[in-house]
Amino acid sequence: MEHAFSDEAVVKLSSVTFQYEDKVVLDDINFTLHRGDFVGIVGPNGSGKSTLMKLILGLLPATQGTVELFGQPLQKFRDWSKVGYVAQQVAHGAGGFPATVREVVQSGLVGKVGMFRRLQGVHHQKVRDVVERVGLAEKLDQRIGSLSGGQLQRVFIARALVADPQLLILDEPTVGVDQESIEQFYELLRSLKEENGMTMMIVSHDVGVMTQWVNKVACLQKNLHFHGTAHEFAHNQETILRKMYGDTVKLLAHHH
Repeated sequence: MEHAFSDEAVVKLSSVTFQYEDKVVLDDINFTLHRGDFVGIVGPNGSGKSTLMKLILGLLPATQGTVELFGQPLQKFRDWSKVGYVAQQVAHGAGGFPATVREVVQSGLVGKVGMFRRLQGVHHQKVRDVVERVGLAEKLDQRIGSLSGGQLQRVFIARALVADPQLLILDEPTVGVDQESIEQFYELLRSLKEENGMTMMIVSHDVGVMTQWVNKVACLQKNLHFHGTAHEFAHNQETILRKMYGDTVKLLAHHH
């Protein structure tokens, strides 16, 4: 069952500027993510995409302007179990870490259960459920070092999902992942949105693939150059991307 979109603001940035020393990284950003949206953030290297994620997650303070999560100013927001986050390249290079799929996914419950409290039966069942949900039930007690890049990516998605977030933020999650796994990954995200009504934001360089799956697109290069539906973006894609990347941009078509 597909959940309808809502006017409820899950993330709202109002006149947000971020400055590092004397360099303005983001300038006057006004951006709203509504419940049920699946928004893709695109832009060249150094455009401020990861900085935007960190501002939303409270990892960096805005120089000017306000950030709100679920209707609350970020400074007052405490219910972080509502937010799932997969950091940039978190799965890339993590394969050498001596942990099983079960242990990695369980670590996603620390914020909800507490660092030193024992997990109860309901928590162990939740871990099994989300691992099955991402298609890795048979890998539950396998070391993550034995997994492929696509499988490892799914482990960290499961870790983000285990606390039942309402907002899922993914920063370049498909780096180093093969094309078939990327397709499966987006299928998984789409089913999460349709079945759970989850709100999602994804940063990706792969504009051609990503924009086939999201319902909204935001184009960032210090300023917000475009923020609208994926349909609107598709009709103006070449103009928007040339404005951000310059005349050297080469658009590649993806057919599946």
